[in-house]
Amino acid sequence: MGVVLMANNKKILFVSSEASPFAKTGGLGDVAGALPYALKKLGVDVRIVIPRYKCIPKEYTKDSKLKEEYTVYLDWRKQSASIYEYDNGLPVYFVENDYYFGREGLYGYHDDHERFAFFCKAVLEMLPKIDFIPDIIHCNDWQTGPICILLNEIYKRNDTYKSISSLFTIHNIQYQGIFGRETLSMLGLSDWYFNSERMEYYGNISYMKAGLIYADAISTVSNTYAKEIKTYEYGYGLEGILQKRSSNLYGIINGIDYKLYNPETDKNIYFPYSKENIKLKENNKRALQKELNLPQRDVPVIGIVSRLVDQKGFNLIAEQINELMKEDIQLIVLGTGQEGYENLFIYMEKTFPDKVRAKILFNLNLAQKVYAGSDLFLMPSLFEPCGLGQLMSLRYGTIPIVRNTGGLADTIQAFDEERGVGNGFVFNDYNSWAMMQEIKRAIHIYYQKISWEKLIQNAMDSDYSWEDSAQKYINLYETIGHL
Repeated sequence: MGVVLMANNKKILFVSSEASPFAKTGGLGDVAGALPYALKKLGVDVRIVIPRYKCIPKEYTKDSKLKEEYTVYLDWRKQSASIYEYDNGLPVYFVENDYYFGREGLYGYHDDHERFAFFCKAVLEMLPKIDFIPDIIHCNDWQTGPICILLNEIYKRNDTYKSISSLFTIHNIQYQGIFGRETLSMLGLSDWYFNSERMEYYGNISYMKAGLIYADAISTVSNTYAKEIKTYEYGYGLEGILQKRSSNLYGIINGIDYKLYNPETDKNIYFPYSKENIKLKENNKRALQKELNLPQRDVPVIGIVSRLVDQKGFNLIAEQINELMKEDIQLIVLGTGQEGYENLFIYMEKTFPDKVRAKILFNLNLAQKVYAGSDLFLMPSLFEPCGLGQLMSLRYGTIPIVRNTGGLADTIQAFDEERGVGNGFVFNDYNSWAMMQEIKRAIHIYYQKISWEKLIQNAMDSDYSWEDSAQKYINLYETIGHL
């Protein structure tokens, strides 16, 4: 499929509300910053477009060139769009409008419906002006959902847009972009679309629903999550649509950038190492303990690098504080999120100062040190579309303890001590007792040095680089071209 695609020289426009290294709040930014480059390496003519946020580092914006300026109409409103191009081997387009994007953050504003309606319209209006008519627009999450409906219902009336297809990727179905009915007129859509078969969602409208109904195909970020979101438990009210569109729903696991996340070359960690000299990983552990003022002891260090939110399963830890702290371990937590969970880990540090460190902040440098310096990496998620933390921890030979859900189920295989296969520890039921039993098993294996060294080798032999996933996207693009 990939060879055919390259021969046809198909063009892909990758539309996202964030992309690393320009602007990022989570996994979507990582994907949008890595997948297009992996596609390009395989011969795809791919380009990225994101808003030009205030937070984008000047090293990128100062080297970008103004391509076009034009007006975007949102009902009675009109706003200017300026398109800047930054090219470091792959063209990245920034949509500039300071009224909407000249703010400190990316999301969470009262007018997000208007901001991303503007962005979606600006992207579609941009195409003939920059002389790039893609074969497929690859949309990502709710912020880009309106592109799918606008393309099909309005823009395809114009011959320029008739041959463009769309792919909509769900990164997390919990976040849907739900807004009031009046948003329809801003998009240039009539009340006819305020219907359960179109954009209406429990008395409001949903930007994600627009993507799910009107995209030519839908993908999500793991095979298991593609199955889970068709159920009531995981579908967040959209499971019926996904069941109807099941034949056009695909699961493709995310990857990570193996050049960026490489213990041999990572400048953020204390000591470089590889699976050939894994004993140097121990030096990272000691250095991490020292930096965080933890006793430098040979005990299992459990790391958590995460948003501290309900989805991540931290209520299970809250239920097992005393049982967990009976174990001879150290726990290092890095992240921010809901106040209750931030306070939980702060309380644990104050109560167990020789066992727990809670760093309630986002720090990429320290995150890398936690990946490299921990022995185990805990992800007890309620649900996990893909998860990148477990992929990064595998790369650094840090063994994941995960719940069997979503992308965690697709990437972590339970370690079988007798056969020496598997790359982590897995529990099935979402309850704190099941989690605790698996933590205890991990601690037991830690002291079985032959088994533990084999487990580390298995983890570091796991390959979740982007190349395989990018090829699967190429195959999907080719499938969409024949729908």
